[in-house]
Amino acid sequence: MKKIIISLLAALSFCAGAWANEGGPAWDKFPKDRVTDVAALQHGAKVFVNYCLNCHAASYMRYNRLRDIDLTEAQIKKNLLFASEKVGDLMTVSIAAKDAKDWFGAQPPDLSVIARSRAGANGSGADYLYTYMRSFYRDETRPTGWNNLVMPAVAMPHVLWEMQGEQRAIYETEKDAHDPTKISHVFKGFELTKPGALSKADYDLTVADLVAYLQWMGEPGQNQRQRMGVWVLLFLAIFTFIAWRMNAAFWKDVK
Repeated sequence: MKKIIISLLAALSFCAGAWANEGGPAWDKFPKDRVTDVAALQHGAKVFVNYCLNCHAASYMRYNRLRDIDLTEAQIKKNLLFASEKVGDLMTVSIAAKDAKDWFGAQPPDLSVIARSRAGANGSGADYLYTYMRSFYRDETRPTGWNNLVMPAVAMPHVLWEMQGEQRAIYETEKDAHDPTKISHVFKGFELTKPGALSKADYDLTVADLVAYLQWMGEPGQNQRQRMGVWVLLFLAIFTFIAWRMNAAFWKDVK
């Protein structure tokens, strides 16, 4: 329990800057259907292991739980088991906490429940992550050379930049209609300055798959729970109809 609380606190601290930015850019809506798409979850798991698991652990998730998204043990060993030796191991990282703090200024948080921890006024945790991973832009004033619209001054570099390419944030100066002395810089959009390996549509889909996996990882049994819920509701509806008819038959001769 203590480890779970520590992980939640780390995830919340990772997102504290975004909470302060709730009045900022609106979060885009994450395509929820990706969470029930097994192929999307498998792709998201691959992206997670190859790009996120280098620094971010998922220490409450075991590799063998990926069998729940129709991956065999052989497939897990061949394609996803890079940071461990056994399929039953937890998804931990080899980077030392001290090194991570020296390189990034803070230890990268555990991502086991990151999607569940990020729900806010702007939307769900999945909405936040989907927007966050598509809002990196070049900023040479930052140590990593990257900044993020959703989390300004973020310490994390843009690990998926080769897929997305490089973009810059466009701001326009606007004067306050009531006080011309007040000037604000308003975000107007992104401009692609260097194309990536994927088109915008394909990159958005890749991010959606990654976020779907992160959401699924926070509760691996959610799809099974939802499917079971449908059957339970159907059973209750049928049972209610039967009980209603039995009640009518029982009392029909009672005056």
